[in-house]
Amino acid sequence: MIDQSQFTRRTVAFYTLGCKLNFSETSTIARHLQEEGFVRVNFNDGADIYVINTCSVTETAEKKCRYTINKALRTNPKAFIVVTGCFAQLKPENIVNMKGVDLVLGSNEKLDMAYYLGSLEKLDTAEVHAGNIAKDKRFMTSWSSGDRTRTFLKVQDGCDYFCTYCTIPLARGRSRNATVAETVQQARDAGNAGAREIILTGVNIGDFGKSTGESFLDLIKGLEKVDEIERLRISSIEPNLLSEEIISFVAASEKFMPHFHIPLQSGSDEVLKLMKRKYDTALFRHRVETIRALLPNAFIGVDVITGVRGETDKAFEETRALLGNLKISQLHVFTYSERPNTQALKIDYSVPQEERKRRSGILHELSANKTRKFYQQFENTSAKVLFEEHSTDGTMHGFTENYLRVECPFNEKLANRIVEVRLKTLSPHSGNMTIEIPENIIEKEDFRYSPENLHL
Repeated sequence: MIDQSQFTRRTVAFYTLGCKLNFSETSTIARHLQEEGFVRVNFNDGADIYVINTCSVTETAEKKCRYTINKALRTNPKAFIVVTGCFAQLKPENIVNMKGVDLVLGSNEKLDMAYYLGSLEKLDTAEVHAGNIAKDKRFMTSWSSGDRTRTFLKVQDGCDYFCTYCTIPLARGRSRNATVAETVQQARDAGNAGAREIILTGVNIGDFGKSTGESFLDLIKGLEKVDEIERLRISSIEPNLLSEEIISFVAASEKFMPHFHIPLQSGSDEVLKLMKRKYDTALFRHRVETIRALLPNAFIGVDVITGVRGETDKAFEETRALLGNLKISQLHVFTYSERPNTQALKIDYSVPQEERKRRSGILHELSANKTRKFYQQFENTSAKVLFEEHSTDGTMHGFTENYLRVECPFNEKLANRIVEVRLKTLSPHSGNMTIEIPENIIEKEDFRYSPENLHL
């Protein structure tokens, strides 16, 4: 516990870079500090303490970190600056040399942040606490709060795969998790706090159970019984870990939504071997076909990296052909960037930067076409939408069970409610679809919604 008599600085602001897992952990850090008496404020409100949770996935990690630090100091030059997260774990020495930084915390230390804050006096040289993450077997639970509607629940951390292009095992350590019982209790806590939908997140969630002698299937069976939650979603899960038993369970479930996100990374078996992925394109295709057979209306998102070392013209065309033929809903396209200390640097063939951009553009266009077609097949059908409670410029959003994103003028009668609506037509100009709201819920019938990341 912190001795609050040591100081008077009480406001704290947060900035999160990277994935949903990082957002989940930032939210948990915020709750812990609020329990210690700190007051959370917006980033631009001139906080006494700024916490920057970093990412290491892209080559711009250091640039984004430095920019955010400078932004915080422009807002309050006397602010106490804490930098944590994956980049802090991998490159603490780089952060120490950044002007204005007072405390650097590694991946596991960040969830014990209150313990490390001390007197909050500005330091000439940043204090560093970043342990050997490879040997650290602790699992730190977390779930996002602030949005009562949808909560990201961390169910797993770390990875044992060591794919040649990836730094995540170096930044987050080996695969580990809490027990099913402990994770189920976390879900109950989130539900009791007001969450109506939980998204399971982690580094490699399908690997859940390795450290407790359980399985991911055990976990989702346990979560299905949580009365406090109405909807559950599985975030990114490796195709070799997405078993037919899991797909069948989701298909029969009353709470798990028909929504999958599966990393492919490459549609070339040769490149998958260079990446040291644990599946081939035949298995990936089979997983997609199994989902479509059991859940014809499911949203299927797919991760793909383009321009990776070893991706020849032939390999890229194989990727484009595979993705073009699969009945998927959307692509998350990542342009490859070389990361220090990864095995991919030993692969001889490097794709020129301009060619990487060209290939990325082709796959983004393919994704937009597939997303448009996915949405259009639901014109003039009914769907249940969970509306979020916050508004942006007078607009509120929501999602159908199969992840069609809804956007409409804010109305408090819809906030944090599941409402059955009528989907109308997808506009070729705005990318929005008109919908009808039952008259007994709200007087005005015509609202609009738009697919996330859809460019028409």
